[in-house]
Amino acid sequence: MSEIIVKQVMYSHADKELLFQNISFRVPDGSKVALIGNNGSGKSTLLRMIAGDLQPVSGEIIVSEKPYYIPQHMGQFDSWTVAEALQVERKIEALHAILGGSVDVESFTILGDDWDIEERSRSALEYWGLLNVKLGQKMSSLSGGEKTKVFLAGIQVHSPGVILLDEPTNHLDRGSREKLYDLICRGSATLLVVSHDRVLLNLLSTMLELERKGIVLYGGNYDFYKEQKEIHLNALREQVEEKQKELRLAKKIAKDAAERQQKREVRGEKQSLKKGIPRIMMNTLKNKAEKCTSHLRDVHEGKIDAISMTLSESRAALPGVEQMKVDFNPSRLHEGKTLVTARGVNFSYDVELLWEHALCFEIKSGERVGLDGKNGSGKTTLLKLLLGQLEPTEGVLSRGDFKYVYVDQECSLLRDNLTVYEQAEGFNEQNIPEHELKIRLNRFLFPREVWDKPCCKLSGGERMRLVLCCLMIGNNTPDVFVLDEPTNNLDILNIEIITSTIKDYRGTVIVVSHDQSFMDGIGVSRYIEGIICGNIESSEVNLRRTMCNPTVK
Repeated sequence: MSEIIVKQVMYSHADKELLFQNISFRVPDGSKVALIGNNGSGKSTLLRMIAGDLQPVSGEIIVSEKPYYIPQHMGQFDSWTVAEALQVERKIEALHAILGGSVDVESFTILGDDWDIEERSRSALEYWGLLNVKLGQKMSSLSGGEKTKVFLAGIQVHSPGVILLDEPTNHLDRGSREKLYDLICRGSATLLVVSHDRVLLNLLSTMLELERKGIVLYGGNYDFYKEQKEIHLNALREQVEEKQKELRLAKKIAKDAAERQQKREVRGEKQSLKKGIPRIMMNTLKNKAEKCTSHLRDVHEGKIDAISMTLSESRAALPGVEQMKVDFNPSRLHEGKTLVTARGVNFSYDVELLWEHALCFEIKSGERVGLDGKNGSGKTTLLKLLLGQLEPTEGVLSRGDFKYVYVDQECSLLRDNLTVYEQAEGFNEQNIPEHELKIRLNRFLFPREVWDKPCCKLSGGERMRLVLCCLMIGNNTPDVFVLDEPTNNLDILNIEIITSTIKDYRGTVIVVSHDQSFMDGIGVSRYIEGIICGNIESSEVNLRRTMCNPTVK
């Protein structure tokens, strides 16, 4: 039985800030379960606790066997060899010692029955496309995608009963993602996955949504989870609408009551004067009237405050994509204007050309173009050529006059030494008043308590939202949005925000992404693909039309 049991777990940071509490769930033997939640909710922390790398403040975690854990960030393994990352280095050393003539009992004990360990390791690396990667090679020499593939290869080497995966598709190209999907479908191990990859999430049978106060289980794949969430959100929207009506009515009643009371007081004062009531008695009556008015006002204000509080709570429960609105102006360029023309283009960082066949294509204003290719095929290099940051080694690349904004997964538009407010102020070329600047930060889900937070402390989703906020503050609507793996390190909520933003933007989009759901969501209609050495059938880049036919607004 390979299962995971989590009982009443609580965890807080070193500064005593509570991350989550009352976390209880069970992943039965052979189950395939997703752990989902917003950035910062503690998904990676919980995985590390199940892996045994962290201890909970309270509660209990029981795992039937040591899990095979693939973390999201892998810089800590740079000093390791590939064999160490695969957890086979001692067995391979023992094997080589025995083959070299050693009769040391310890070597035989370490190796056990794994006489084919070296062959299995190389075969697993080859399966993941790492043909030229050596077992003695340092992990620091590999790209992010290659490091992930090394750890994925370890699953085939060890056949673990419990597997923990933290954002495994972040740096994988489309072909490698397909291999991972196949591995998940065919595998019999107990699986717990943190991912924003909606294709992967739909392969899993259960969704566990992590929140600060607990965890909610949805018995179905991601599409089922979305349906259930939509039902809940519709109820919330109706509640918000009902409370808005109730608030308007309460304010009207309060206003009408105040006006009636004021008229009564005026009439009463006039009647008192006609009847000749003494001044001292009139002051007593006036004080009573004022107390009555004050009491009446307090009653109505109390009702209004209670309704307003309920309304605020209901609004806060809505997802961020509904609370904020990003509305870029349309591009100044007319649709169909030629922006980039490439004829026989190639590039070299040293002696060898990057692409076996030269590239030839055009990009016109209003198009949504994806750059497709495997890891290391030169997509980011091609982006730099398109933007004039590099010049081609061969061929001619002509660029029209257009304004662009480059958004990458690191959100390099931001300055890590600035606070959130300072970063926003840096884009305030229109001299927007301070209160308006703060209103816009709030609109992009940056409340007062994070205005002094350094940008280096923001999560991936927060950084992406701040980039969009800064562009809106600067009224910096580009002719072209250039997106380089923008959804990496984002949770699903923030992917929905950037998807909605780019979908509504009326201009040109050039994008590199392995997230097919995102590409479909923003309406990519044409791909420049085959940017892979030795894998292009002609000198013309293959332009492929997708099934979707978006209307450029």
